[in-house]
Amino acid sequence: MTTLTALDVDARLGGRQILDGVGLTVTPGRVTALVGPNGSGKTTLLRTCYRALPTTAGLVSIDGADITSLRRRALARTVGVSTQEPVSLGGITVRESVRLGRTVKRGMFEPFGTDDSEVVDTVLAQVGMTALAERDVLALSGGERQRVSIARALAQQPEVLLLDEPTNHLDLHQQLSVLTLLRRLAADGLAVLLTLHDLRMATEYCDAMAVLERGRVVADGPPEKVLSPALLADVFGVRGEVRPGRAGGRTLDVWGLADE
Repeated sequence: MTTLTALDVDARLGGRQILDGVGLTVTPGRVTALVGPNGSGKTTLLRTCYRALPTTAGLVSIDGADITSLRRRALARTVGVSTQEPVSLGGITVRESVRLGRTVKRGMFEPFGTDDSEVVDTVLAQVGMTALAERDVLALSGGERQRVSIARALAQQPEVLLLDEPTNHLDLHQQLSVLTLLRRLAADGLAVLLTLHDLRMATEYCDAMAVLERGRVVADGPPEKVLSPALLADVFGVRGEVRPGRAGGRTLDVWGLADE
């Protein structure tokens, strides 16, 4: 089982500092949410965790190994990624697109085998895309492409899964299906880190959360500890509280703006 750690991470974009001394640990068996106002640095932090964006200070490590010391292929075998606006190639089917996730498990000229097909079939079923497996990716809706992106990341059979707004473009049923799947994968030992705008869903479905504000982590831990009435007011500008939910869970109640 693999742990991802960000330690004192700084990052800049366009000459502007976006992350300032961020620390975060993503552990196996848990779904961790990155939450915060727009522009707080959630996607930027996620990008530093898979080397899409270099840090200007600090480091990101996998089980203590600086990710910049790893070959990209080795990193891809450990860390799977699904982005908010996935790139879709035309002229290939959903099945072929998802199978591309298996290339990290193969040599450069090694053909796909039966085991690859079995993995692809499994992840297509997990994200509810089996019926669309032979459709051209460009013929899909935005939400369907989002699920293809998640399936492709899962096809890598990673130990750490990073997802940027995985419920983006999805209807409510699909959102809940994806979050339920992530909880199930985490229960099997996967370390999951995702960005979410929906605080209620983060509260109900995630084991832990880190709140970013202006590029800094201002709170992290279980949702019921993190989302205090004071933090909700100060960071998100709303009045609310986390309370016990059904079946031993928790829910977030919001009843107004903090300045009302």
